[in-house]
Amino acid sequence: TTADQTAITNQGNASINNQAGGNITTADQTAITNQGNANINNQAGGNITTADQTAITNQGNANINNQATGNITTQEQIATTQQGNANINNQATGNITTADQITIGDTTNITNLPGGELNTGEIIQISPPASIPIDNTLPQQSPQTPENTSIPAESNLVQPTTTPAIPTNNILQSDNPISNPTATNIIQSIQSNSTISTTNNPNLPNKKSDRQQININTDTTTALQNINIINNTPLTVAANFQTLTALEQNRNNEFTEYFGENLSTQNISTKNGGVPTDHFGEDPSTQNTSIKNIREVLTDIARETGKNSAIIYVTAYPEELQLVLYTPDSDPILKTIPAAHRQQLMEVVLQLRFQVTTPSRRNTQSYLPPAQKLYNWLIAPISAELEAANIDTLLFSMDEGLRTLPVAALHDGKQFLVEKYSLSLIPSISLMDTNYRPIQNTRVLAMGASEFTAQNSLPAVPVELETISQQLWQGSQFLNQDFTRNNLLTQRQNYPYPIIHLATHAEFRPGAVNNSYIQLWGKQKLKLDQIRELGWNDPPVELLVLSACRTAVGDKDAELGFAGLAVAAGAKSALASVWYVSDEGTLGLMTEFYSHLNNAKIKAEALRQAQLAMLRGEVIITEGQLRGTTARGAVVLPSELGKFENQNLSHPYYWAGFMMIGSPW
Repeated sequence: TTADQTAITNQGNASINNQAGGNITTADQTAITNQGNANINNQAGGNITTADQTAITNQGNANINNQATGNITTQEQIATTQQGNANINNQATGNITTADQITIGDTTNITNLPGGELNTGEIIQISPPASIPIDNTLPQQSPQTPENTSIPAESNLVQPTTTPAIPTNNILQSDNPISNPTATNIIQSIQSNSTISTTNNPNLPNKKSDRQQININTDTTTALQNINIINNTPLTVAANFQTLTALEQNRNNEFTEYFGENLSTQNISTKNGGVPTDHFGEDPSTQNTSIKNIREVLTDIARETGKNSAIIYVTAYPEELQLVLYTPDSDPILKTIPAAHRQQLMEVVLQLRFQVTTPSRRNTQSYLPPAQKLYNWLIAPISAELEAANIDTLLFSMDEGLRTLPVAALHDGKQFLVEKYSLSLIPSISLMDTNYRPIQNTRVLAMGASEFTAQNSLPAVPVELETISQQLWQGSQFLNQDFTRNNLLTQRQNYPYPIIHLATHAEFRPGAVNNSYIQLWGKQKLKLDQIRELGWNDPPVELLVLSACRTAVGDKDAELGFAGLAVAAGAKSALASVWYVSDEGTLGLMTEFYSHLNNAKIKAEALRQAQLAMLRGEVIITEGQLRGTTARGAVVLPSELGKFENQNLSHPYYWAGFMMIGSPW
C-alpha cells in the first residue's frame, strides 16, 4: 500500500513496477520521460487498486499493465506517446473496473480480459495509422463489432436542396497533432452504442423501434413544400409543425424507452386558464401542439425573472447538423450546417473531452481548437438571432452522443460560452417543469459520504456539507453512517426540503436504467429507477445536487440517464457533473454556487457565476484554505488536501463538467 508513485526522467526509461503475492493498493501512478519508454506494471496475487495511471513519453513506448488474481480497480488510465506504441493491458481472474482509458501513439492497443464483470468509462484510441481494435473480452463471449448502418440522405426531417458550407476562418489552427483533425484519425470505441463507430441516428425513422409511430415525409420535394423559406439563404428555414412535432416525439420516445415509463404524463401543468397541458403546450387528450404556448412560457419566465431564454434542439444526422431555435418573440427556425456531419462532429466532441480532462494538459489551452470548432457549428449559425432577441439563457435538448458535451467550454475565439450565457441541458420541452418558483431563503438537506468500501474516499465531503448547510445556506447535514435510504426518505417526509444536496459517488452507466446509481453509506446504492419512489415530486424538489458523479460518455443509455436525471427523480432541476472533478475542485465550485444562489434570479445563473469565478482565477487554494469571491471567509481544507497548496482552479477541467439539468429557472 503506497501513496503517489512518480517516475520522471528526461532521457531513459521511466518505470514503476509493483509485484506482490497479495494485494496492491496505490494512489496515482505517473511515469513520464522525454526519450525512452514509460512503463507502469502491477502484478498481484490478490487485488489491484489504484487511482489514475499515466504513462507519457515523446519518443518511446507508453505501457500500462495490470495483472491480478483478484479484481482490478483503477481510475483513469492514460498512455500517450508522440513516436511509439501506446498500450493498456488489464487481465484479472475477477472483475475489471476502470474509469476512462485513453491511448495515443503510432499504434494503440487497449485490452481488458476479466474473469468476471467488465466496467469501463470512455475508451479512446488516437493514432495516425489504423489502431488495433479494442479487445474487451468477457467470459464465454466474443467481442462485438458495432453495427455500421448506412442511412439515406433523403430520410432527414428537413433536407434543403443546397446548403452552403460554414466558414471556419475563426477556428484556431494548431500544430498539435491531437488537436488538428487533419493530422490524426480519431477512433472512439465504447462497449455498446458507440456514436463514433456508427452512422445510425436514433431520430431517423428507419431505426427499428416498436414505439416509433411518427409519419415523416422522406420525399425532398414534398418536404420543401411544407417549409417557408424566410430568406435567400437555404441554410435557414422556418421549422414547420410536422418537423417540430416529430422531433419532440422522438426525443420523448428515447427517454420513455430508457426509463420504461411515459415521463411526459408526469409533468402536467394548468397554465392557460386552468386547461391541463404538458410543457410542449400539448393537450394530453388530443396531443395538439401549440408553438404559441412555448413562446408564452418563455415570455412568462422573462417577466418573472428578467432573463430572456432560448431553447435549442441539436440533432446530428449522418450528412449534416440541424439546429431548431425557439425564442420568445419569433417563430421557431431551423438551421442546417452541412460542414458538421455526424462522424466529424463526434470526433471533435471527443477531442474536446480529451483535451479538457487529460491531467497532463491542465496547464495548457489545447482545448481551444475543438472548443472553437464546436462553437462555430453549434452557436455561430444562430448567434444573430440570439443577439436580436437579447437572449442570456440557453436551454439545449441534445441528440445522442452530445448529451454530455460541456457546452460551457465552447469558445468563440474571445470568450467561453458561459461568459455570455447561463446554460442548461433539458431532455425535451415536454419533459421539463416550466413553472418558476424562487428558492431564496429555503432549507437544504445535505447528505454524503467521505469513506467507501470499493471507491476512492472523498475527504472534502465533511467540509462541503458543513459549509453548505451551516454557513452558506440553512439546513440539515448527515454524514457517512447517517447517509442511508431510510434516513433520506425520513428526513424529506419530516420536512419538504426544496434543495437536496448529495455529496457522494454517482455513476451513470451503460445498459439498463438500474445500472446507474447514487452511492449511499456502505454497500447501499440508490438506483436511478428507485429515486422516484422517494416522493421528491410531491412536494417537488426544486434542486437536486450531485457533487461527485461521472457519466460513461459516448454510451446512449448512460447519457439518457444523465440528461433525464431531473425528470426521473421528480425534481425540477439537477446539478451534476459529466466527469469526476477533483475533491478540491468540487468543493471550490459548490461553495461558489451556493454563495451566488441566494442572489441569482435563476439557478443556472448561480452556476454560471460560480464557473466564472473559477475560470477567472478567483477561487484558489492557499495556506491550506480555499478562498473564493464572497465575504464568507476562507474554508479550511482537510489535511488530505494540503498537497494542493497554491493551486489555481481556472482550467475548464475544474468547472466545465458541471451542468444544470432540467429547468434552468
